[in-house]
Amino acid sequence: MKKHNFFAGPSILSEFTKEETAKAVMDFADTGLSVMEISHRSAEFQAVVDETIALVKELLEIPEGYSVLLLQGGASLQFYMAPLNLMVKKAAYLNTGSWASKAIKEAKLLGEVVEVASSKDKNHSYIPKGYEVPSDVDYLHITTNNTIYGTEIKSDPEVSVPLVADMSSDIFSRPIDISKYDLIYAGAQKNLAPSGLTLVIVKDDALGKTGRTLPTMLDYQTHVSNGSMFNTPPCIAIYAALQTLKWYKQKGGIATMHKLNVVKAKLLYDELERNKMFKAVVPDPDDRSIMNICFVMEEAYADKEADFLALAKTKGLVGLKGHRSVGGFRASTYNALPVESVQALVDAMKEFESKH
Repeated sequence: MKKHNFFAGPSILSEFTKEETAKAVMDFADTGLSVMEISHRSAEFQAVVDETIALVKELLEIPEGYSVLLLQGGASLQFYMAPLNLMVKKAAYLNTGSWASKAIKEAKLLGEVVEVASSKDKNHSYIPKGYEVPSDVDYLHITTNNTIYGTEIKSDPEVSVPLVADMSSDIFSRPIDISKYDLIYAGAQKNLAPSGLTLVIVKDDALGKTGRTLPTMLDYQTHVSNGSMFNTPPCIAIYAALQTLKWYKQKGGIATMHKLNVVKAKLLYDELERNKMFKAVVPDPDDRSIMNICFVMEEAYADKEADFLALAKTKGLVGLKGHRSVGGFRASTYNALPVESVQALVDAMKEFESKH
């Protein structure tokens, strides 16, 4: 039975990425060695790192003056590493969910945090708007896509202070104006590669201004100066990332991926509007994520949640259970998920409605 993978992360990867990575696990670059066992200092693997960074820059149209880093530790480490490197005294944060809250917690260890707005009052079911950012902060931090609650900031904010973004779950899903940001970070396990790799894009002249002495491994400049090779990198995750980037380029780039993502999201949100048994969690269409579509049963059918998951399982639809903190359902429609999988989910919802 074909599986339709809606898991939020680690999540679906393209068949191209899996097939090419599997080949390299057995024989990498005709070396007779696995990508899991070859030296990261070898010329063959250095070529992988160089090409990966070059493709990130090409696909995201990164301007001069920025460095692309391939690190470890996930976005959770970046919650601390970002303010450690960029906060002098005070930073502003937009609180749109669990991950933003965790970033705020870590930033408070290093200085004053101004929470410019929060959607906590409505269980993070919307994106705050019309908030003011103090002019004296070192940066504004946003979380562009909220995997747990299904909201997304779909355009690059216009602010008069440096901008920092956690784009773990929507990077490569839409065009980005990189020049608006001093720092972007993203865990790889959504739209790039298996877990273990963290992508960082940092403006070079934003570094070295805090006045504090930084631990070597937590200093972005360490990794800029060493081309992400200061210590042994996550080799297999980087190799898989390169294959994903090649696949994006073959498909027509990020603008093409965005068009497909909009089609997939519309297909499912339209069914949620039509179907009498289900409803979207996020009321405002402008705030709805095109990466993580969260929905629940209508109140009258609340007792049917387990029944729908059971039906979904028989159709090969996996990963639909909502995050443990909110319940309900979540369909993660990342770049590698085909339209056919979303259609299979919609068909299952229609079938379930007809039975009940």
